[in-house]
Amino acid sequence: MRRAEDDYLFVLVPGDREISWPKLRAHLGVNRLSMPSAQVALGVTGYERGTITPFGSTHAWPVIADASVPGRTISLGAGAHGVSATLFADDALAALRAVVADVTDPVTPRTDRG
Repeated sequence: MRRAEDDYLFVLVPGDREISWPKLRAHLGVNRLSMPSAQVALGVTGYERGTITPFGSTHAWPVIADASVPGRTISLGAGAHGVSATLFADDALAALRAVVADVTDPVTPRTDRG
């Protein structure tokens, strides 16, 4: 996530939830956030989009974890396509010094009309 020029962060979101942009902006105290392009994401993390993880990133950007993450077993991307790591969320959050905040909403079911 891009907060400002040369200022990025990781946001950990469970698969059954999606980022709430108003909640995340309010938590960070900013008016604008954006997703970096694939090329920029690679440059600031060392990982291709779809493989990005805060573990081993080329820069230790801040980590925000949604409030629904603690107390669970989670799977995170592990830096390569088709590879993941399963671990206890509380251990991961402690290792990453993550800030836990309510920054997501449940995924809205989509209906296909085709």
